Amino acid sequence: MLSQAETKKQTSSAGIVRSVLGGLQWGLDRTVSIGYGVIYDYIFDRFGPYRALQNEVLAKVEASVPGGTQRGDARVLEIGCGPGNFSCVLAEAGFSVLGIDPYGGLIDLAREKRRARRLSHLAFQNADLGGGNGLWEAMFDQVVSIHTLYAHPAPRRLLEEAYRVLKPGGHAVIVNHTRRMAMWPTFAEVKAREGRAAAFRALCLWLVPNALFEAGRKPVGPHYWDEATFTRELRSVGFTVLETRRTFLNATSLLVWARKASGAR
Repeated sequence: MLSQAETKKQTSSAGIVRSVLGGLQWGLDRTVSIGYGVIYDYIFDRFGPYRALQNEVLAKVEASVPGGTQRGDARVLEIGCGPGNFSCVLAEAGFSVLGIDPYGGLIDLAREKRRARRLSHLAFQNADLGGGNGLWEAMFDQVVSIHTLYAHPAPRRLLEEAYRVLKPGGHAVIVNHTRRMAMWPTFAEVKAREGRAAAFRALCLWLVPNALFEAGRKPVGPHYWDEATFTRELRSVGFTVLETRRTFLNATSLLVWARKASGAR
């Protein structure tokens, strides 16, 4: 039987090991986040399919503003904002925006962008909405989420929280991958359809960076939802689905435009 001193020593040693492992994980997460943020900045304005997706999402956000309402009065929450590029686009389009992400390193990068662009109606916060913190009850007119659900540990919970933070009558624009984007088969498909140059752009600007990010991030999911599953999940938490459409590279993603009923709580 261990003495009290030996037990205390073992407990202390275990605590030190946990602290060291926690520090290593934090360092790895931050390195992956910053590396992803730098690569994402390069991709954001250069990859055609991603620019097209951004335009589609922005068009739905603009279409969701009620007649007679100024954009500055429309509060938009971007879930999983990453390094903040699309939140900046929304703010520059005139919306009041809060971007949130569970990776603190990405939020640091996003805040640097906000300061550089002097966007006073844009804020960023290190937060995971799916954690169920109870904040922002019915505070937002719109919610946006681009390729966040598939890598979240609890995608259904995240949808429930997105519904909760919306005001009655509010809208959501949510994009999720429907299947894994295998590198070389996708390269071959793009090459056959659009030519060698487009295939190499897809390889260098998305397929390789995305594969590296997937290899480095926390092993969660992925949760790929086809149209039937996606719409069923949204309806189960209370959303009315207004439109679905295939989008992004090789139509591997699904964009859903949904609404919270005016009388809902």
